[in-house]
Amino acid sequence: MSSQHYINEKGAGEKHSDLGHYSQAVILGNIVKCSGQGGWDNEGNLSQYDSRAQIDNAFDNVDRVLQAAGLRGWEDVYCLRSYQVDIGVHWEYLVEKLRKRIPGHRPIWTALSVPRLAFEAMTVELEVEAIRQE
Repeated sequence: MSSQHYINEKGAGEKHSDLGHYSQAVILGNIVKCSGQGGWDNEGNLSQYDSRAQIDNAFDNVDRVLQAAGLRGWEDVYCLRSYQVDIGVHWEYLVEKLRKRIPGHRPIWTALSVPRLAFEAMTVELEVEAIRQE
C-alpha cells in the first residue's frame, strides 16, 4: 500500500494552499500529480491579463512544485493539461514554451478552453503529472 505525501513549495505555493485549502502536489509512489499552476509570481501576484507573462510564470511554478517534490522539473512530466481563457490568443505561445523548455521530450497534452479560472485575472493554468526517474 502506498502512502500519500503532500507538497507545498515555499512562497506562492504555501499562500495558495492556505487560501484554497489544497496542496500543490501529491506524491503517489513514483508518480507526482501537480495541482494546476497559474501565472502568478512566487509571491502569488498575477500580471493582470498578460497571457505571455502568466504562461512564463506558470512554467516556472510547475518547475518549483516538481522540484519541491524531489523531481528535476519539466523533464519528468509525462502528462500536461492546460486550461486557457481565450485559447486561440495564446495557444501558440504555450507551444513555443514547451518546445524551448523540453525540446527533446513530448508529454501527452490536453488543451482546454475555459470561460474563467480561479482568479478573475488568470488566463492560463497548467496541471501536470510527472514520474520519478529510477
